[in-house]
Amino acid sequence: MDLQLKGKTALISGSTQGIGLAIALQLLKEGAVVIINGRTTARIDEAIVKLKQQVPDAQVTGVAADFSKVEEVNQLLEKVQEVDILVNNAGIFEPKPFEEITDAEWFRFFEVNVMSGVRLSRYFFPKMLAKNWGRIIFIASESAVMIPEEMIHYGTTKTAQLAVSRGLAELTKGTGVTVNTVMPGPTKSEGVDDFIKKLAESDMVSPEKAEEDFFKNMRPSSLIQRFAKVSEIANLVTYISSPLSAATNGAALRADGGLLRTIF
Repeated sequence: MDLQLKGKTALISGSTQGIGLAIALQLLKEGAVVIINGRTTARIDEAIVKLKQQVPDAQVTGVAADFSKVEEVNQLLEKVQEVDILVNNAGIFEPKPFEEITDAEWFRFFEVNVMSGVRLSRYFFPKMLAKNWGRIIFIASESAVMIPEEMIHYGTTKTAQLAVSRGLAELTKGTGVTVNTVMPGPTKSEGVDDFIKKLAESDMVSPEKAEEDFFKNMRPSSLIQRFAKVSEIANLVTYISSPLSAATNGAALRADGGLLRTIF
């Protein structure tokens, strides 16, 4: 299937590893022009090398910005004037008991996970409306619906992303612009690898056993009973980026491995 993405320009925040890097790869394979983002130029350069190894003729560049720093976000926007596709993927997570989460940490999570997408969308959304075409995609999580007890601050920011995404979609009526959210379930990214290793160390078991126990005890409703691959999330995002997805707008799309026990 030709997803008609050749020549489309995409900006993906937080894309030097994990789901963001996988999205960049899939879009490049479809012929899109991709701008990746990381906190440092060194991380971006490493990611570009990886991408070009897999897609030799890839049209990929990068812009460094730390989304916890407004001035760096503003500098990014000065360098990237217009895009066809915006993937708001930048985010942080950390398991922590609720009573130990400080005010500063609450604000930091909101700054990175929510305001990153707000700021980028506020800049690019009017430009998309003006040319009557564009795609804005928020990468949230099933944690937006089923708030994890070990990461209440994280889950709260993901719920906020759903609200921002749906609100923006309401402003697209009668246009060629769509705004959607993708909700991955537990996904085998680098950050999750570290999370599982810490669980394994604390429980004094192997990483494999820690993963098995995670799904048995902490995510028992998962239907696939495993971590999703980053490529499996990227496949859905790539389709939603496509002109072929024009009838999908204002949606919160699940890629959660059936973890949420809902029928819609």
